[in-house]
Amino acid sequence: MYLHFCEETDCNEWGSWGNSPSSAAPTRWWWFEHFPHKSYEQAQVLRLKLEAAERGADIQ
Repeated sequence: MYLHFCEETDCNEWGSWGNSPSSAAPTRWWWFEHFPHKSYEQAQVLRLKLEAAERGADIQ
């Protein structure tokens, strides 16, 4: 098993979201918050969850 950590500088989170432009290029890994290839909908859900966490609310 390989451990992939986020590509973002100074981020030590586990990189569960990988992306590679081709099979010849190495895969780069990101933590979901830093993943640059999120869809608009995924970004909106993340934003709502982060805002709720700041307010101390719990959303599903």
